[in-house]
Amino acid sequence: MPLLRSALLVALAATVAACADGAVDDAPAATVAATGRDSAVAYDTTLLRAADLGRIKGDSTAPLWIIEVSDFQCPYCKRFHQETWQALEARYVRPGKVRVAFLNLPLPSHRNAWPAAEAAMCASVQGRFWAMHDSIFVSQERWEGLARTDTLFRRFAVAVGADTAAFRTCTDSHATRPLIQGDLDRLTSAGVQSTPTFFVGDSVIAGAYPLADFVRVIDAQLARKAAAPSKR
Repeated sequence: MPLLRSALLVALAATVAACADGAVDDAPAATVAATGRDSAVAYDTTLLRAADLGRIKGDSTAPLWIIEVSDFQCPYCKRFHQETWQALEARYVRPGKVRVAFLNLPLPSHRNAWPAAEAAMCASVQGRFWAMHDSIFVSQERWEGLARTDTLFRRFAVAVGADTAAFRTCTDSHATRPLIQGDLDRLTSAGVQSTPTFFVGDSVIAGAYPLADFVRVIDAQLARKAAAPSKR
């Protein structure tokens, strides 16, 4: 994933208002098994590519990337979604100034972070990632303590217009797990251990900061891009 590699060249900043585990890779054996690290997963490259592309939002000619590292069960990630995301989307993404990609960092302390990530990525296969993303975050309190989330997430998938049978096949077979695990492994290797974390060009915002903080960093990055000499 060239996009991810280029975004993670920056060191992680101090974390404020963020979910964290002491070491993401030190998950207990049961968690590791549940995430599929030791299981044989058949890679459907066409499906994984569709899921990967579906979590990108914004004009392909936008001068600036924002890489969002998130966990659907993280309350601070939900705070960002509720308080900041829509304003950023309206101010920068829709006008074509910024392109956003969502990366998964399901923390071991969040029991349903993996099922939520898989539901979102299976919706992404059908081009419904962002609608599913919204549904999952808005309803976080409804599913975070459930023993099973599959029925509820299927309802969300139907509501956002996904094909039910295809979505169920995707989630039941854990078809997008390799993509999520790839996110987790690369982010962990890069030292990212908390959510939400945002790579804004070559700057890092670690935590659910207010809109004004994002605006300051994004505007500074856009100004640098505009002032840089053309490579043509």
